Amino acid sequence: MTVRPPAAEAVRPAAGPGGLVALARMVKLSHSLFALPFAAAAVALVARDARLDALRLGLVALAVVAARTAAMAMNRIADRAFDAKNPRTLRRELVTGEVSLAAAWALLAGAGGAFVAAATLISPLCGLLALPVLAILLGYSYAKRFTWACHLWLGVAQALAPVGVALALTGRAPLASVVLGVGVGAWIAGFDVFYSLQDMDYDRGAELASIPARFGVRGALAWARGLHLLAVPCVLAAGVLAGRGPGWLAGAAILAATLVAEHLHVAPRGQLRPERINVAFFNYNAFASVAFAVCALGDLALR
Repeated sequence: MTVRPPAAEAVRPAAGPGGLVALARMVKLSHSLFALPFAAAAVALVARDARLDALRLGLVALAVVAARTAAMAMNRIADRAFDAKNPRTLRRELVTGEVSLAAAWALLAGAGGAFVAAATLISPLCGLLALPVLAILLGYSYAKRFTWACHLWLGVAQALAPVGVALALTGRAPLASVVLGVGVGAWIAGFDVFYSLQDMDYDRGAELASIPARFGVRGALAWARGLHLLAVPCVLAAGVLAGRGPGWLAGAAILAATLVAEHLHVAPRGQLRPERINVAFFNYNAFASVAFAVCALGDLALR
């Protein structure tokens, strides 16, 4: 089956090379909506043993946003030559010149520095781990050059977030935070497989590796289902291990229902509908992450 990428997005008015609006758009800053709810859920998970002063929580939030921004900037820099040849990504800011390469590197350096600084201010242990974590996050941008398991690399990178939050707030990484990390990583890796279906044919032509390029549409859908089947019980088990209550269970149920709806939307009766991938990627997963975090925090407040 041939998956045709959607038409390139409409030309946007230039904001000037390196303009703040274009930089924010380049790294999809608004999509921190995906990252912060995971951190909030991790806070709820370890709250009983955590230090929850405003400064520490603010540093955790800064570290999460800075890490995500650095990773996105690296991804755009690393892929700029491929993006210029892919019909789906022709209008990305580094391709059109809305953002200069120098500005992108400056953003990467600033965000990476902010992440390391925030981690160091949280604790010496977090500061010591910041550079290895950053290397894993930035390394993902090059994974497609040599392994179809790049989506799993992204999952591992995202799995570090709940563990990092636990370390920042409690000084240790309890089993519940590790299990939540596995659940979050599997969740994100699964919808990354969905998203990469848009580029299956291009990746094959450009000799880039991905699960869709390696296993085809049916194989990719099977991988996404398997990863999401792993995600839900891990998220649920993390709450049980941490002694969370009905709110956490409700959040896990909403997550499960949303993932089922996402799969039915993208591939009803096992038939891929490529034009639905963007809606599934952004709307379904944004809703699931926010709803789960609200339930987790609600459980914390009630208990």
